[in-house]
Amino acid sequence: MFDSVLFWDISPYVTLSVLIVGTWWRYRYDKFGWTSRSSQIYESRLLRVASPMFHFGILAVFAGHVMGLFIPPRVTQALKMSDHLYHLQAVIAGSAAGLATLAGIALLIYRRFTRPAVSLATTRNDKVMYVVLVLAIVVGLYCDLIGTGPHGGEFHYRYTVGMWFRRIWLFQPHGEVMINAPLDYQLHALIGMVLFTLLPFTRLVHMFSAPIAYLFRPYIVYRSRDEATTGELVGTAPRRRGW
Repeated sequence: MFDSVLFWDISPYVTLSVLIVGTWWRYRYDKFGWTSRSSQIYESRLLRVASPMFHFGILAVFAGHVMGLFIPPRVTQALKMSDHLYHLQAVIAGSAAGLATLAGIALLIYRRFTRPAVSLATTRNDKVMYVVLVLAIVVGLYCDLIGTGPHGGEFHYRYTVGMWFRRIWLFQPHGEVMINAPLDYQLHALIGMVLFTLLPFTRLVHMFSAPIAYLFRPYIVYRSRDEATTGELVGTAPRRRGW
């Protein structure tokens, strides 16, 4: 399968089709289920540590993938960054982000299966999602820390995996370049496609409704009621003259 050009040409579009149609279906018919199903009310001590660690880690991982897969090598070369330097910073930053994400998801899974109330709120889809997500992170870390090219040494994935990924959006996937990628990178790409296929049917769908507008909403003004100093209840104190 990994040596099939047809597989690498077709599978990305199958993944995108399921992702788009599945997300539309979920939003259309399961709006009340479109949530991360927060379990903070059941346990918050571990969650305060694990959730930020995982979310900030996964955002850094995503940013690294965007930089590595979307930006072609000629851009970094124009900035006078050699392939070796790019590879070095990608390994350091990617490994740090991956390890933080792995530690965060490990704590979240530990919390979910050691706190009875949280465990009861875990669905079968959640369990499958956790397995695939952890596999994606572990294999990605392996690619960063241990993975090498077919003949040893550094493997510059931007010339193979990156080229394949960028050409997907041009409807010219060139699956033959993926055949030249090491097995661990092929496996990472495959697990990633499985994860995106599952995404609309798990709690991960809430990533599409991130509260971006929250950053730009007006401030909420909170007023305190200090009866000890005013001796009056709110609503009964005389109004001060304005402008």
